[in-house]
Amino acid sequence: MPRSFDALIVGAGQAGPSLAGQLARRGMKVALIERSRLGGTCVNTGCVPTKAMVASAYAAHMARRAAEYGVGAGDDIRVQLARVKARKDDISAQSRSSLTQWLSAEPNVTVVFGHARFQSADTLRVGDELFTARQIFLNVGARPFIPPMPGLASVPYLTNATLMELTELPQHLIVVGGSYIGLEFGQMFRRFGARVTIVEKGPALIGREDEDVSTTIRQILEGEGIQVRVNSTCIALERHGDDVVVQLDCADADKQAIGTHVLIATGRTPNTDDLDLDRAGVVRDDRGYIQVDDRLGTNVEGIWALGDCNGRGAFTHTSYNDFEIVAANLLEGESRRVTDRIETYGLFIDPPLGRVGMTERQARESGRQVAIGTRPMTRVGRAVERGESLGFMKVLVDTENREILGAAILGVGGDEAIHAITSAMYAKAPYTTVTHAMHIHPTVAELLPTVLGELKPLGKGET
Repeated sequence: MPRSFDALIVGAGQAGPSLAGQLARRGMKVALIERSRLGGTCVNTGCVPTKAMVASAYAAHMARRAAEYGVGAGDDIRVQLARVKARKDDISAQSRSSLTQWLSAEPNVTVVFGHARFQSADTLRVGDELFTARQIFLNVGARPFIPPMPGLASVPYLTNATLMELTELPQHLIVVGGSYIGLEFGQMFRRFGARVTIVEKGPALIGREDEDVSTTIRQILEGEGIQVRVNSTCIALERHGDDVVVQLDCADADKQAIGTHVLIATGRTPNTDDLDLDRAGVVRDDRGYIQVDDRLGTNVEGIWALGDCNGRGAFTHTSYNDFEIVAANLLEGESRRVTDRIETYGLFIDPPLGRVGMTERQARESGRQVAIGTRPMTRVGRAVERGESLGFMKVLVDTENREILGAAILGVGGDEAIHAITSAMYAKAPYTTVTHAMHIHPTVAELLPTVLGELKPLGKGET
């Protein structure tokens, strides 16, 4: 006989446990099913461990720069990767432990470890057991996408997860993929002491960003000794003794990179291919993402999809916001929608990029009357005082309704300062709300009113 619950939640990432707790506190009997480790990508192979390692890389970088600040730190700064890994592992373990303790204290939540597959639209099989409920929530996340790249099967390659398990520093790390994951790991391992080459198929790094953002990030990385190879139109790999050769151009044999290790950072793919979704009638798109409506419901009544597996966001904060939307609609009688949220995210290289709303390119294409304000970080006192004045600020405004359309802050504190813009955009407040506010000195955010006070019409040319 199936074990009966009020709700089944598959996946213990960012949305699953929080939803389980909310439902349980309303008196519902909930089973939270997880095939691997509690916490999902963020806690185990994403945000938490990567930011821990970024912190170690930053410490090494600043130690090498110590003399600039009048501090004697010695000339030979060495990174012990095994100790970096141990610190990272301990921080992730603490997060998992906290999550385990919390769920254990919820009397209406049953945690089940195992691989869930649909038997029907209201029943899941986990090993030899069946579980049934009227409401099923899928929070199964995503994994590294490994493209059908020529020669890839013949070489040892790393993903973001396996790279963080290394205890010895690569001599030369080749990163295939010039987007968010690749750039973060590339800078990290360069600061640890490895040679690094970033290979990107497109004409620019992080191609979704404006040209000035992409160009400045490339300059920052190259300034630290990272080699960047864009327009690598024909990437192929092969073994060469103990090394790996990455061919960049099929027409020119000399265009290649040779390294000791290769990281494949070419995106993510949803974990939806082994759930037997067809037995429930749940529809996926051609990339494997579960199709959902504006309230995150699938085409099958009683089944929802949250987080990376629904293709409506690829970040921890979008996954958690999915939980908030579903919980508010089901438990509070609200009518929250995915399309109500404003796209916002960060790129956690150093200095970080904080982004919200439209890019400059999108603003030009929108047909609106737009003004733009910019300021280099060399004119931000807080950045200069810290000796970290790379990057710039940029804010876009609709001149008719005076609302902020978007912003990019590439610079120290940019991932925090961007929230001043984000909050104003959600409030649909005129940009003068920011300019009239009194901000703390000395901070990065205090310069936002200055940026907005120097708006100029945005031309129609290319960024």
